[in-house]
Parts: sequence; structure tokens; C-alpha cells
Amino acid sequence: MTSSVCVIIAAYNAAKTIGPSVRSALAQREVGEVVVVDDASTDGTGQAATDAARGDSRLLVLRQPRNTGPSAARNHALAATTMPYVAVLDADDYFLPGRFAHLLSIPGWDLAADNIVFVPENDPGVRRQSSQDEPVISDLTVENFVMGNLTQRSAQRGELGFLKPIMRRSFLEENGLRYDPIMRLGEDYDFYVRALLKGARFRLSHQIGYAARVRAGSLSGLHSTDDLGALLAATEGHLVAAARSPRDQAAITAHQQQIRNRYLLRSFLDRKAEAGIGGALRFALAAPANMVPIMAGVARDKMATLRRAPVIGPEGRALLG
Repeated sequence: MTSSVCVIIAAYNAAKTIGPSVRSALAQREVGEVVVVDDASTDGTGQAATDAARGDSRLLVLRQPRNTGPSAARNHALAATTMPYVAVLDADDYFLPGRFAHLLSIPGWDLAADNIVFVPENDPGVRRQSSQDEPVISDLTVENFVMGNLTQRSAQRGELGFLKPIMRRSFLEENGLRYDPIMRLGEDYDFYVRALLKGARFRLSHQIGYAARVRAGSLSGLHSTDDLGALLAATEGHLVAAARSPRDQAAITAHQQQIRNRYLLRSFLDRKAEAGIGGALRFALAAPANMVPIMAGVARDKMATLRRAPVIGPEGRALLG
């Protein structure tokens, strides 16, 4: 398995964080190539990646002439490599030592992911692997993966869409799987659901091997209406592909409803910004059935604003507990 993995990093204005990302990938002995796609950055991201590699010939930096988003950038990287395994790394995250040695030792997968530790934004980017003698390995299905992305009452939103698996390239090619270039939100979630619907064996280790930096952000303002609309449209395709499984369809429908509610709230806030509260209320009242999810979303945002954001200490917070 030595030198059999290509690590793909789509990067936009990530000069401050991409160094530890590139170094963590090149430090893995199973990595034969790191492809950084500089998505028309304006801050020297590509040069920062090159500097971090310190002449390591395994690094390839590609530059997009215009910003196309993470999905299109990843597809560009996929087209540039022939390695049998590919893995995605975000430009402000990093791998823990021994990550791929562990994932490649797991039998019987097309996609294999591990636990994530969420770390503070100022994390130095150096963290030891907390190995387990016999890490728990579970299998993801369409149903339990989709349910793992739902917001549960009195709990934070499910986060399985944050997983960053290593993927068997032959499975991607045989099934024509690529990221949807339209999507700038939920592109990983959409990709994994489509892979599972095509029969992917998706195995999940509870051993931590991936560190994700958490940045301070707003709530409803995080994503545009178009971003949410693209994700909502993707769920329609998932429903069609899951037509033969009532359980899968039920899970996808529940997720779709939550995305629709977020889309309605974002549309309401857009109208408020454009035409004031009167215009926003006219939008909501045009379809009375939309009033409840819109008002519930407004209330959630206000409550979340009043609450303090969860503090992530130096030890981080594990995705899988």
C-alpha cells in the first residue's frame, strides 16, 4: 500500500493554514501525491503550499483561472491523478500521524473514514494519533448516514457529512462519481449519499485520524439562498435514486424537510434585507404553510445568538464522542 494515496486539497485564500495541511499529508508514508488546487486565491495560497513541501516532488499545485468552488476544484484534482486511492483534505485541516496506515488496514471498503477531532482555530496543527488497540468499526448505510446529519431536538446538528474518507478510485470510476460542481454547501454529504445509493461499502473507524479547525461564524448568514437551493435540489435526486427502499426514502425525506426549512428561512431573511419586514412578511404569508418553519427558524437563530458558542478547548471535541 506504500505511496498509493493521492490527497486532494481544494484551497481558496488559505495561505495562513495550508502549510500544516500539506505537511501533514506528505508526512504519511502511504501518500504518493498531494494535489493542491488553488481556486483563484488572491493571498499566495499556491506559493504557501509549495513552500510547505520544501521541494518534495509529490506535491502538485494547480491553479484555477477563476474561482469555481470546492466541488469543481476537487474534480479538477481527480482528473489529474491516477493513484488507486484518493482522499480529501480541507485547506485548514490536517491529518494525524498514522492515519492512512490505519484506514488501509480496514478490510472490505470502497470508502473508509475515521473519527474527527474538532480543534480551535488557533490550533498549531500538530497532534499525536490517539491509537486504540481495537478501534470500533461500523458500517454506514444510506439510512444511518442520512439520519446522522439530522438536527435532533435538544441536540446539535448531526455531523457525519464532515467525514473525509479515503476512497477507492476504481469504485469512483466504475460509477462515474464526481462532486457536483454546482454545490458549494453540502457537497461532501451529496457525494457520499450518491456513493451509498450506488452500493458503496462505507466503513467508519472510531479512531481519530483527522483534525478539523473550527472557525467562528454566523448562523443563517453562513450560506446563501442559492447554496441551500442547490442542496435542496440534490435531495430530490437522492429520493429518486432511493425509490426501491422505503427506509432510505424516509430518512432522505426527513433530511430534505430540514433543508427546505433552512431554505425558507434564508429566503425570508433575503426579503427582509431587500424590502424590509413588510416584504418579508408578505413572502411568508404568500404560502401560509411556510409560516411555521420560518418563524421557528427565526426563533432558533435568536436563541442561538443569545447562547454562547460552544468553547472547544485545546484537547478538541471528537465527532463520534
